[in-house]
Amino acid sequence: MIELGGSLTVLKQRVITAVIMVVPISVGIIGLSALWLAGLFAALVLMAAWEWAALAGLISFCSKTIFILGSALLMVVAAWYSQLFDNAVIWDRVQDIIGLGCLWWAIALLWVRSFPASVVIWQSTFMRVLMGLLTLIPTWLALVYLRLHEHGIELIFILFALVAAADIGAYFTGRAWGKTPLAPAVSPGKSWVGFGGGLASSSMLACILWLLFRTSEHSLLPVLVIAVVTALAAVLGDLLESMVKRQQGVKDSGRILPGHGGMLDRIDSITAAAPVFALCIMLAGW
Repeated sequence: MIELGGSLTVLKQRVITAVIMVVPISVGIIGLSALWLAGLFAALVLMAAWEWAALAGLISFCSKTIFILGSALLMVVAAWYSQLFDNAVIWDRVQDIIGLGCLWWAIALLWVRSFPASVVIWQSTFMRVLMGLLTLIPTWLALVYLRLHEHGIELIFILFALVAAADIGAYFTGRAWGKTPLAPAVSPGKSWVGFGGGLASSSMLACILWLLFRTSEHSLLPVLVIAVVTALAAVLGDLLESMVKRQQGVKDSGRILPGHGGMLDRIDSITAAAPVFALCIMLAGW
């Protein structure tokens, strides 16, 4: 009973924090122009970058600040390179950068699967800084791309809903029936049952949305494929951060969000899901 009560308390705190975050961000997604929303997303990503800097081994305020400024500069360069806020966005360049981000996640999957043996590859501060840049910059660009899409507001909410469904489904099915760990060396609390429950929840949500809003343009199969791939990426994003935190010997990336830890703890799933979801939308021609 004590364990159950503690779990419910943590869950309640997580829900309250999530609502406090979701409401203003949702208002921003709906009400802000693409440029101002890009600034909001940049602020959130840079908060996560500050926390990643510590995980990368950057201790001093000066070194963390340099990492933040470098991350911001790369966002500006990505926007300039793809003419993101001009009247003629070069979508192929946007796709190239997001595709690079997805390629990084393919590499990250191998490192997560082979942990702790993979530590020898990425344990240096330089490599962890590079990992942070490859994780965060494509995330920002993918979110901005989605907002610039003809149905951008809807797509962003669908992305967030798919990730939330995967997280919630994994949490409850894992706690109820999960026994076999998914990645015991990285995150012992995650189970294969929870993993399946998360995929099932995201797939169910995709089916419901398709039934509610379906058009003749999109059949159910590609919608389900994108939902499953996005949910898989969300799990990988969570596991990557868990891997780096475990190697660093810390539980949370920060303390800014009660019940969640740091900003990076809150958006770790999005860091992988956003580029993958955006690339799927591009490749599907939607």
